[in-house]
Amino acid sequence: MPIAPITGRLKKGLVLDLSIAIGGGVVCGLGWWYGYHVPAVRQRDAFYVKLEQERAAAKASQ
Repeated sequence: MPIAPITGRLKKGLVLDLSIAIGGGVVCGLGWWYGYHVPAVRQRDAFYVKLEQERAAAKASQ
């Protein structure tokens, strides 16, 4: 009884590995972007807005 050839297994494995890698990279990238980067930029921008308002108020009171 001959053994049936394994066909398409490498291609299926490659597609699965690439899909998991790209999907995982996208998920991690979005997590970093919205979990760390965007809040840090908002905090920085709020600091500079506050600083500018304080400088404008100090200049106006002179």
